[in-house]
Amino acid sequence: MPVSPHPHEDLLAHLTRTTPLGPGEAARVVAEVLAYFSESTEEYVRRRHGELQARGLTNEKIFDRLTGELTARRVAAPELSTRQLRRIVYG
Repeated sequence: MPVSPHPHEDLLAHLTRTTPLGPGEAARVVAEVLAYFSESTEEYVRRRHGELQARGLTNEKIFDRLTGELTARRVAAPELSTRQLRRIVYG
């Protein structure tokens, strides 16, 4: 039975070439980073609020910090149709 390639095979190859990570470790790191950035805004705000509150910050400081952090968050690309992809490539 053929094994399907990892969806981020090129990234995994890059990480194993440029870091001391083995293939399994690189795959786990990529999975963790993708999970981190796949959080919705609401999930992120709730999680970070809890983390910062546990460190003793007040809501005023937490909300100021979250405002800054949210501007630096990566966003997921919108779902694109084949036609839209084609237009991106060929204009």
